[in-house]
Amino acid sequence: MSWGHYLFGFSGRLNRAKYWLWILIYFIAVAVVTAIIYAINSPMAGGIVQLVFSIVALISSLAVMTKRLHDRNKSAWWLLIFVFIPSILLGAGIVASVYGALMTDDSSNLGTLGLIGGALTLVASAILIWAFVELACLRGTIGPNRYGPDPLEGKI
Repeated sequence: MSWGHYLFGFSGRLNRAKYWLWILIYFIAVAVVTAIIYAINSPMAGGIVQLVFSIVALISSLAVMTKRLHDRNKSAWWLLIFVFIPSILLGAGIVASVYGALMTDDSSNLGTLGLIGGALTLVASAILIWAFVELACLRGTIGPNRYGPDPLEGKI
């Protein structure tokens, strides 16, 4: 598998080791981009670098997670559950909590909106833990599946 397909291709399967390698590459890239942004010392140029990196990282992460889901014999539609739903729930939870905190006169009682915000955040956290276990911890299907051959075939 070429580096281009590894980082940006949406077909095939990816085992856990290569998934963890992508996480390591991502953290190194974040450190390098952060150093570049501080070295540039220009808010406009730094913002452009950060925007470009964010777009590239988003596409790469969706591609790598898709291939990892394929290894688990799941379609990329699971990304809706593992990525987009928690994002929406976390955003709604934060908005509800902040709005609830601003709307109450008693600082010791966040009110109903605060409880709803906390519940939404808790549900999002549970889904993210499930996604972590599914993508980073569990072995892919043994042998070929509908997405391709087993990436570990002949290596175990």
